[in-house]
Amino acid sequence: ERKGTAKVDFLKKIEREVQQKWERDRVFEIDAAGRKDQRSKGKYFVTFPYPYMNGRLHLGHTFSLSKCEFAVGYQRLKGKSCLFPFGLHCTGMPIKACADKLKREMELYGCPPEFPDEEEEEEENSGKKEEEIIIKDKAKGKKSKAAAKTGASKYQWGIMKSLGLSDEEVVNFSEAEHWLDYFPPLAVQDLKSMGLKVDWRRSFITTNVNPYYDSFVRWQFLTLKERNKIKFGKRYTIYSPKDGQPCMDHDRQTGEGVGPQEYTLIKMKVLDPYPAKLSGLRGKNIFLVAATLRPETMFGQTNCWLRPDMKYIGFETGSGDIFICTQRAARNMSYQGFSSHSGLVPVVKELMGEEILGAALSAPLSTYKVIYALPMLTIKEDKGTGVVTSVPSDSPDDFAALRDLKKKQALRMKYGIRDEMVLPFEPVPIIEVPGYGSLCAPFVCDELKIQSQNDREKLAEAKERVYLKGFYEGVMLVGEFKGQKVQDVKKCIQKLMLDKGEAMIYMEPEKQVLSRSADECVVALCDQWYLDYGELGWKKQASECLQHLETFCEETRRNFEATLGWLQEHACSRTYGLGTRLPWDEQWLIESLSDSTIYMAYYTVAHLLQGGNLRGRGESPLGIRAHQMSKEVWDYIFFKTAPFPKTEIPKEKLDKLKEEFEFWYPVDLRVSGKDLVPNHLSYYLYNHVAMWSEQKEKWPVAVRANGHLLLNSEKV
Repeated sequence: ERKGTAKVDFLKKIEREVQQKWERDRVFEIDAAGRKDQRSKGKYFVTFPYPYMNGRLHLGHTFSLSKCEFAVGYQRLKGKSCLFPFGLHCTGMPIKACADKLKREMELYGCPPEFPDEEEEEEENSGKKEEEIIIKDKAKGKKSKAAAKTGASKYQWGIMKSLGLSDEEVVNFSEAEHWLDYFPPLAVQDLKSMGLKVDWRRSFITTNVNPYYDSFVRWQFLTLKERNKIKFGKRYTIYSPKDGQPCMDHDRQTGEGVGPQEYTLIKMKVLDPYPAKLSGLRGKNIFLVAATLRPETMFGQTNCWLRPDMKYIGFETGSGDIFICTQRAARNMSYQGFSSHSGLVPVVKELMGEEILGAALSAPLSTYKVIYALPMLTIKEDKGTGVVTSVPSDSPDDFAALRDLKKKQALRMKYGIRDEMVLPFEPVPIIEVPGYGSLCAPFVCDELKIQSQNDREKLAEAKERVYLKGFYEGVMLVGEFKGQKVQDVKKCIQKLMLDKGEAMIYMEPEKQVLSRSADECVVALCDQWYLDYGELGWKKQASECLQHLETFCEETRRNFEATLGWLQEHACSRTYGLGTRLPWDEQWLIESLSDSTIYMAYYTVAHLLQGGNLRGRGESPLGIRAHQMSKEVWDYIFFKTAPFPKTEIPKEKLDKLKEEFEFWYPVDLRVSGKDLVPNHLSYYLYNHVAMWSEQKEKWPVAVRANGHLLLNSEKV
């Protein structure tokens, strides 16, 4: 025993004794029955997004959870009836993908596996330092958190071993259902050790292994479809042209966990006189098309970049326009409705980048009426379109390359670039970034003493410094968006260009994905079921809900407003993973951001159906079986005016369930991280107003969105 821990040990002993007393006396177990006489004191219902069960909980959870814990403790002291339930999320792809990956590793390398040397992999990765920093949609934030859990190993077996598991134990995780047995009890154990004021009788896991929750989610989706909130149509997905079907994680040789990455495709029109190589296309609208992750910076375009020794093609789109880009990008576009026939690229011209350098262009939003195509030697063919927009005010790479061309006449002469194509073009102040000013790229390049575009390591550091800070803290200086934060208007600026026909949505895989048949996958528009977020009537109701929502700070409110401004359809169906099947089309699974929007209502009745059994496989306290929970039964419980259903369940039992819901709902406080505002928390508002459109008193009352706990300057 270490010296000096006696006081801490004494406090821990008191903590354990008190927690045992709480559990013994069932202090936090609370029912609506018999509490009508306490209504004058009020009730308080708080929830926290149920964590995903592909690992242990971490400090980030504790940080957010503390807000729930303190709020419940305070409201209990005020004499209110307080409910804090806690569920555990298992829906989605990651658990199944990890289990299947373990199976493949055992098939390929034996059990326990003997893996090949990883040095080759490390060498390959070392060359990827220059890869673009992606400011991602925070809906995908789970991936970065998952990556943090994985440690250094590229093999799933190594990841599991890093959790302290033996080889014999790891084998069990090759079955997805084992994850559902293993991690949820550990989460409950950790949360109890933390001392949460939770009513554990109401806890459950998701997916169809829990028949009661499965029934609840089916009811929700049947209701949404009945109310015309769910549609069927084309959605973006990773697709194998060779196999002729979507390529899910279990179908991939490489690229597990990789999804579609959205770009804004900027259309830069080629102006007369055309370069000689394009003269045969006179009369056609020709565009150099660049894929950008930062549409908000297009106000600062000074030129466009092409790689002189790269092969490009011109292909005819369905509208008759000619797009110039790489063959790889055109292949992706052909599966996204850009060409007349899916998968066919009608090539009208093959050319090298150097053959169209100096082309005069008209660029959307640029303050310069005419810009020019200039040479950049570091453009990669495996990402984007091979055409790159240049914003030297906010991109260190662009600033360094433009400065090289200005300073080096010999470089201009080598590629036939005239002085007037380069020298008059100066960086345009478009975004004010705290600490870096209105020209952050020149500022950081000077600070790091970057001499040329060949200073790759320093440029990577410069990019790291300015990109994320510019996005999260930058304030617009131009146009109708002047004075607004970049992260609030990014989607609005994208929409502005889309509406004018100056840009398009373009998708490609975040990283290379190879199918098991060794085919390089693309992003394709495939048929899927989706929630029609953004539909005007629905959006109006969600905005009304937001008007009355307590957000505790203006930043959260602005983020909600911005999200409701741009949020559009969300695909709610998948063919791979764990979850509940769509009740009317059972080839599809309901994905994880869609079965997690109104489960707070399920908390109100879970203890009477499941009795604290996480899987819902024990004896129901009311003797109700899952198969008896029809849509009409759920309607009666959750909708005030719904008639009593035709059912074997006695009315007094259903009335008890109804009483619980009516007493506890709405949710008085939902606590989460601010990264869930653009996805989960906005879906939370949308689904509540859809399900209880006529009962506004059931709409969410307050959302507390906190920032991120940092560990070594990285989000936990």
